[in-house]
Amino acid sequence: MVIGVATSLTTLEGRDSLLAARLAVEEINQGGGVAVGNRRVRLKIEAVDLKDAQADVTVEDAVARLESFLTTSRSMAVVAGPFRSEVLLPAMDVIARRQIPMLSTIAMTPAMESKIMHQPDTYRTIFRTGLNTRYLADGLIAAMRFLNQQYGFRRVFIISQDAAWARSTVSLMLKLYFKPTGWQILATRHYPYETDDFSVALAEAARKDAQVILSIFDTPHSGQLVVQWKARRSPGLLCGFISPMMGPGAWKRFNGRIGGVLNMIFELGNIPSQTVAPASRFYNAFKNRYQREIEAGHGPAPTYESIYLLAQAITATGSLDARRITAALEGADRMGAMGRLRFNIGHQVIFGTDPEEAAVACLIQWNERGQRVIVYPPSLAEGEILLPPSSAP
Repeated sequence: MVIGVATSLTTLEGRDSLLAARLAVEEINQGGGVAVGNRRVRLKIEAVDLKDAQADVTVEDAVARLESFLTTSRSMAVVAGPFRSEVLLPAMDVIARRQIPMLSTIAMTPAMESKIMHQPDTYRTIFRTGLNTRYLADGLIAAMRFLNQQYGFRRVFIISQDAAWARSTVSLMLKLYFKPTGWQILATRHYPYETDDFSVALAEAARKDAQVILSIFDTPHSGQLVVQWKARRSPGLLCGFISPMMGPGAWKRFNGRIGGVLNMIFELGNIPSQTVAPASRFYNAFKNRYQREIEAGHGPAPTYESIYLLAQAITATGSLDARRITAALEGADRMGAMGRLRFNIGHQVIFGTDPEEAAVACLIQWNERGQRVIVYPPSLAEGEILLPPSSAP
């Protein structure tokens, strides 16, 4: 039984998600495979690099790669899925024509759920187990509210990537939280994918006395934002999502010049937890299998869980029929590395702050000893937020 992993495999998220899928398949096969009625079937992974994170690859080319892969492979389901939201939406039509399950874990547009809810019969086999931009905005809003309540912060300077998912996140935060609650929005600056010099924006943030510098990036060069922020000894707290800051290798990669930054880990399990045992089990299993820790904070845990959700659905139905598997996925209720996994009406895994009730994201802070400490939500917190020495409410 072949499961396809189709995403941008040269990215941090894509690479670690493929490894997570392989780990889940190995674990299931070691247990004898998936029970399908009275027989047991072994799983196999086949992968394709959609290359859709690359600026010179068009949406059409990425979708064509997916279609070609599905034509030549024997995949009965797809996990991970397109990297970019701009590719996911047309890719949904490719999946819909074939009526096979796809559990998306990386692309984040909430427009996916809208398409499913408006045409449920057409897109019924498509699900998402990873975080979407609406839940990312909710998580960042909760973090901003926490900073306001704890320290009185209310002046924010926003620096984000010029991409659909990042702009959508910023827009939601402005509309749902910053503007209604009276925060001072000092400026919003969007940067192209290849940017590695953020000194102008950081200088502007300092001039305007920003208390929080909200950053939202998934580009390989965006780690330089943290290095440049650290070098300036900025009083503003750098907080948000910067992809290169997620994994433990960031400390060495950036020569220890990242202490103090706050960063979202999109899904628990991509970091271990003292509170949620399945998160640490997955994280340590990945580390033992590949002799390194997970570096991506988005993608691996939901991809790992997607394999188990598919296996659980197949076993529950005793069938490989896509419609029956889809119905079982719609009613799924699993305690896993991310917390409790259940889908809403738009086939999006439900996120919250209590791992007993929902999947959870978390906010970590790099300390000066090179450790990532979970500081939010309270249900997972393993330490308190440390402010920059020159920071003041």
